Amino acid sequence: MKHLFIGVFFLTLTISTFGKNNKLEKKDVMEVMTSVADWQCGQKLRHRINDWTNGALYAGMMEFAKMAESDKYINWLIEKGDEAKWAKMPRWSGDAKYHADDYAVGIMYLEMYRLKKDKKMIDPMRAHFDRILSAPSTRSLDHNWFRHESAAERWSWCDALFMAPTVWAKMYRITNEVKYLDFMYKEYKATTDFLYDHAEHLYYRDSRYFHQKEPNGKKMFWGRGNGWVFGGLPIILKELPDNYTEKMWFEKMFTDMAAKIASLQDKDGYWHASMLDQESYPNPETSSSSFFVYGLAWGINHGYLDKDKYLPVVLKGWKALTEAVYPDGKLGWVQPIGENPKNTTKEMTEVYGVGAFLMAGTEIHKLAE
Repeated sequence: MKHLFIGVFFLTLTISTFGKNNKLEKKDVMEVMTSVADWQCGQKLRHRINDWTNGALYAGMMEFAKMAESDKYINWLIEKGDEAKWAKMPRWSGDAKYHADDYAVGIMYLEMYRLKKDKKMIDPMRAHFDRILSAPSTRSLDHNWFRHESAAERWSWCDALFMAPTVWAKMYRITNEVKYLDFMYKEYKATTDFLYDHAEHLYYRDSRYFHQKEPNGKKMFWGRGNGWVFGGLPIILKELPDNYTEKMWFEKMFTDMAAKIASLQDKDGYWHASMLDQESYPNPETSSSSFFVYGLAWGINHGYLDKDKYLPVVLKGWKALTEAVYPDGKLGWVQPIGENPKNTTKEMTEVYGVGAFLMAGTEIHKLAE
C-alpha cells in the first residue's frame, strides 16, 4: 500500500522530462533542471554560505549554469563566492585546517576561476592547500573517536572523497603543480585502503560501521555516502591527464562501483538510504540516486560504461528522479544531514540533493537526442 501511494503521488504532482513516445528530449531535461534550480535559488540558504552542504549545491549549480541560457545562475554563484570571500569555511572552534568539509566549496570556486580568470577566486584556496602541504597530517585513519575534531584531519569518512580530492585534482589541473595531484592520490588511496570493501565494491561511512549490520543481517553501507564517493570520481577523472600513472586505478574503482551500484537499483528506478537493505528503508532517497545517475550517465558519455548495459538503468533512474520533483521545483525524498541510513519522506529536501540532481541533469542532457 505504501508503494501504491507513492506511485499515485508521483503521477499527479511531478514534472516529466520524457516527451511523446516516452522519448528523452533535451528541452524537457532543461525544463525540469531550470525548475529545480529556480526553486533553490529562491530559497534562503539554511547553512553557512561556505558550508559543505552548499559545496555540493554549488558544484551542481555551476555545471547547470554553464549550459543555462540565462546568466542569473552564474551571477547567483558569484554573489555567494563574494560573500564567502572565496575562502574555506572556518571551523566553529580551533584551526582544524585539514577538515575536508571546510573546502568542499572549492569545487565551484575553481570552476568559476576557469570561467572568469579572476585570481581572487582561487588564491585563498591555493594558500590554504599550501599550508596543508607544509605540514600534512600524519594522524592514523584507524580510530574510534570520530566525533573528536582532530579525527577529521585525514579523509576518514567516505563522503570526504567528494568534498576533498575533487578540489585537489582541479587545483592541480589549473596550476599544473604536481604536488596537489600527488597529495590527492596519496590520501585517496589511504582512505580507500581503509574504508573500501573489495567484496561489495562499496565504502563504509567510517570505521564505526565496520562491524555493524542492517536488520536483514547484511553489512551497513550508507546510500548517500557511497553516492558522494561515486559522484566525486567523474570530477576527478576529468582532471587527470591521460599519461598519469594512477589514472587506471581510479578508472577501475569507477567501473567496479558502477557495476555494483547498477545492480542495486530498485524496480521504480531509485536507490535507498541503505545500499543492501531496501526493505528496512523502503522509501526512495534522491541525493544518492542523483549522484548514481550522474556517475552512470557520465560513464556512458565518456566511454567508460557500456551503453547497452547501463543506459536502461540511467533512463529509469532519471525518470524516477523527475517524479520526485514538485510542480514548483522542490526536490523531495532527500535524506537530511546525518551519517547513516535513515528513512525519508517526500517532503524532505536538502541543498546537496539539489546539487546532485543538477549534476545528473547535465549528463542526461548530453545523452538526450
